[in-house]
Amino acid sequence: MSSDNINLAVQANIQSITLAMKGDREGWLALYADDAIVKDPVGKSPFDASGEGHRGKAGIAKFWDTVIGPSNLTINVHTRIPSGSHSCAVHQTAINDMGKGKTAVDMIAIYDVNDEGKITAMSAYWSWADMEAQLKKLGFM
Repeated sequence: MSSDNINLAVQANIQSITLAMKGDREGWLALYADDAIVKDPVGKSPFDASGEGHRGKAGIAKFWDTVIGPSNLTINVHTRIPSGSHSCAVHQTAINDMGKGKTAVDMIAIYDVNDEGKITAMSAYWSWADMEAQLKKLGFM
């Protein structure tokens, strides 16, 4: 697939992963539309007590500062499945080296983008219960 034909959401996922692993907060936030929503994970979690997601640049910035920024992430992509030119599903594993051991979460992330390629919605489906068990095993909970 040439870069001219790449799905805009696939491109956004590639950029998001690259910038998150580099710790580039401003670059990562620039990928999002002003009214975007991030649900990571989808549903209620300690990161999102309401389960309604992190909304707008301020909410997404707070998510970065709380979750992504402090992490030492490696994200391995297994499969990207484009749908149309503005959406894709990504099977990926996020590994966080926490100093006293690593956690790994397998997920399906859904990216939707606008015509400019800005992310309008990102929903990551993964199990908080599985993550909690890993954190307990490492002595973080």
